[in-house]
Amino acid sequence: MKHFTSAKHIMMGTMGIIVLSALSGCQSAPEEQSAGQAEGQNKFLVVEQLSSGKYVIVEEMPTEGPSRAIIKETDENGTVHERVMSEAEMKELADQEYKKMEEGKSELNAEPQGEGMGLAGTILAAAGGALLGNMIGNALMNNKNVQRHQDASNRSAYHRSAAGGASTATSNTQKKSFFGNSASKSTASSSSFGG
Repeated sequence: MKHFTSAKHIMMGTMGIIVLSALSGCQSAPEEQSAGQAEGQNKFLVVEQLSSGKYVIVEEMPTEGPSRAIIKETDENGTVHERVMSEAEMKELADQEYKKMEEGKSELNAEPQGEGMGLAGTILAAAGGALLGNMIGNALMNNKNVQRHQDASNRSAYHRSAAGGASTATSNTQKKSFFGNSASKSTASSSSFGG
């Protein structure tokens, strides 16, 4: 019995493989993001001052260039002023706050008291590893109070997706494939083309 293959069948099979490859690649994206974050990747931040005078991060993105931040502050007249903070300024603030933290005098040493924190603490919590090195970044990541402050002062979708991957309810369950099967139960079928 001869099998006839047409260009249409080959194209359909190829497209199916491409789609499945893309979908399986999507499932591993959160792990790759958190690994990049742990390595101290440079950050671009947008930091906004709240009416309480504390600061929150409204946007956070990894960047290939130097770390930098846009600081949005509101004056007494309600006018919002934006300024760009260079990597050198960010490093200086983060270093000062880390020294205060080592002395036990930083707000990062205590439990969060509402949303936001001071500018230096916000910068250190969000980009400490990128600014001061991986050892300090790892120490900050392992500090539960720093983690709580990060969660209380970072509204960015990037932070939520990178940090939220481990705490979601689906992390303890099997991942589902596009077709509704669990990833560990997927089956492979073989077929032959030609004679």
